[in-house]
Amino acid sequence: MKRYGFPVAAVLAFTLGFTGVALAKGHSARSHHHRSAPAAARGFAHSLIPGFAPHPRAWLRALSELPRNPKSSHKAKPPRKPAPKRQAPKQQPRPRHQLNATTLSIYEQTVKPRFLSAQGCRAARRHESGVVVLDFGKPAFEHGGYGSILFSGRFAPNHKITAAMLRYARAYVGCLPKGSTASIELARGTSNYHPSVPSAFHAGRKWARETMTLQHQLRQTRLDAHVVSAAADDVEPAWDRSFRRTRDFYRGYASTHVGHSLYNYGSLDGGIVNGVWSAHQAFYVTGGMRYARPIPEIYNKTMARQWAALAQVARRRYHRPLKFAGVMTMHTSSNHGMKPREAHLALVRQLAIQGHGSAPAAVPAAYTNITADY
Repeated sequence: MKRYGFPVAAVLAFTLGFTGVALAKGHSARSHHHRSAPAAARGFAHSLIPGFAPHPRAWLRALSELPRNPKSSHKAKPPRKPAPKRQAPKQQPRPRHQLNATTLSIYEQTVKPRFLSAQGCRAARRHESGVVVLDFGKPAFEHGGYGSILFSGRFAPNHKITAAMLRYARAYVGCLPKGSTASIELARGTSNYHPSVPSAFHAGRKWARETMTLQHQLRQTRLDAHVVSAAADDVEPAWDRSFRRTRDFYRGYASTHVGHSLYNYGSLDGGIVNGVWSAHQAFYVTGGMRYARPIPEIYNKTMARQWAALAQVARRRYHRPLKFAGVMTMHTSSNHGMKPREAHLALVRQLAIQGHGSAPAAVPAAYTNITADY
């Protein structure tokens, strides 16, 4: 058909005359203009998902290579535009500030605002993110109100402790680098060391209410994007062998329906076999009470074995896993104790060993090292 196409077209052109020639030229010009129009002008754009769909320009190029009208294949084709260079995909921006999974918890000797502000600012400059325990000592009652005895031996009422924690939170947020995603759970810490209070139950209720008060203040001052309120208790069985005062404090805390965790950052003092407390008592203050969560002290391998044994008892006897929130250490340059990451690894290994094939309790890679203020 290609060899007959041109003679037939010539005879028709001669027969129709100049009018037919003019019409043929007009039709040819319109056809040429349509084929030479750029792809973008006809409604095509770059694909947003190049990995799943062919590129529109490549698709159009493949179509243009097919013969649209074999009878007129002698006509010159419009020049083909070079395909645009594909740009390399943009890399996602990396976080500008690397978060520090090891936080510094503090045995507090004062509630003076300037000291707490300095502590909070230093934590922000280290980019700390995780649980921070501010330990204000043992529960106490003086001048008609509940509070605690600080590590300096001075009494601090509950409302001043709350104000001091707010100053810590303000300084922490204020000293964070711009764009930082760091956040802390600021835990109001105490202990079960011989509480000098009329009622351990009411002391627990007061501790919970002040925890809620701090959260309300954080929300009002728009600090809650980086700081969340919590509570904590350094629970040592040897300090309350009868378990009564510790149980009452936890019951008082739970009675307020506070909604904030009460972290147990204590020990097991001999474990659950030959220890001071029974397995049921130890479990109550680490997961039996609805708000209780453990951040166990892991100063050596023995303590890791004790906490792993309690986790297995909780799983098998009470059918509830211990929800570890991390580990706590007390490492300094002088005591040569376990470092935070070493303590975490020791607990994870003991959980795997004592699990005997069952899934061990999970321990998040979150660490806090508690020291005196510096």
